[in-house]
Amino acid sequence: MGISASEVKKLRELTSAGMMDCKKALVESNGDFEKAKLFLKEKGQSKADSKSGRTTAQGLVSIKVCLNNKVAVILEVNCETDFAAKDQQFIDFSKNILEAIVDGDISDLDSLLSSSISDFDTVEDYKTHVISKLGENISLRRFDKVSIEGTLGSYIHADKIAAIALIDSDNEALAKDIAMHVAASNPHYIDQSEISTELLKEESRILALQAEEEGKPKEIIEKIVQGKLNKKISQLTLLGQEFIKDPDITIEQLLNDSNATVNSFIRYEVGDGIEQEEVNFADEVKAQVEATQ
Repeated sequence: MGISASEVKKLRELTSAGMMDCKKALVESNGDFEKAKLFLKEKGQSKADSKSGRTTAQGLVSIKVCLNNKVAVILEVNCETDFAAKDQQFIDFSKNILEAIVDGDISDLDSLLSSSISDFDTVEDYKTHVISKLGENISLRRFDKVSIEGTLGSYIHADKIAAIALIDSDNEALAKDIAMHVAASNPHYIDQSEISTELLKEESRILALQAEEEGKPKEIIEKIVQGKLNKKISQLTLLGQEFIKDPDITIEQLLNDSNATVNSFIRYEVGDGIEQEEVNFADEVKAQVEATQ
C-alpha cells in the first residue's frame, strides 16, 4: 500500500525514529500506527540486544542540586566512545535521567530502570531507544541521591570527574573548594578513623618486608614503616592531603581555620574501575562501517 509523507511525518513525531525507519514500519504494518510503533520498538530492542555486551567505559558524569527538596544527585552514564558521549541525544538522555532521579521516588538502579519517564513507558525503554539511535551500547552505571544537611559543594571537571562534599558550615565557598579538591586529589577516606585496622596492619606488614629486602637495619625498620605508613595515610585521607589551592596547608588545617568539618563526600570518574579492551583504531572504524551496511 502507498504511505504518504504526512503519515511518515506523524509517526516520526510520535516516536522520534528516522524517516526511513518510520516509512518501513508503516509499510510493514499496512498503515496501522499502533503496529508501526510496536515494530519500531521491537527493532530498537533488537539493536539494543545486539549491543548489550559491549564495554561502556566512556560517557559523562553530572550533578543536580535541588535546594527546595534539599537533595542532590550525582550520576554516571556510560557509552562506548567519547564521540557518542558528545552526541546531543546522549547528553539529553543523561540530563533527563538526572532530573527523573531528583524528582522521583528512586533509590537504586532497578527502581530507576522500571520508573516511568516522559514519552516512554519506562527508563529501560528510553535507554533502548537511545541505543538504537546512537548505534552504541549505553549503561546507567551508578548514582547517589543524598539529603543535604549542612552546606553542599559541587564541582565537575570536563564532564568526566564530578564530586560533591557536605560540610557542617554555612561557608558555600569552602564547600565548593572541598568538592574541587576531592575531584582533583581523589581521597579514599575523610580521616584515618575510617581506615580498617586490618588494612593498616597489612600495609605495615608489606612495608616491613620491603624494608627487610632492602637490607635496612632491624632496629630502624619500625621507624621506617611508621614514616611510610603515615605518608600513605595522608595521601589516602582527605584531611591529610595538601590543599590543591594552597599546598602549604592541609585540608585539616583549612577546615580548622574555618571552624568546619566534612560530613561526607562522593567522587565519580567516568569509567573508573572498568577494564577496557584494547582496540585497533582501523579495526574499530571498519567494524562501525560494516555495522551500518
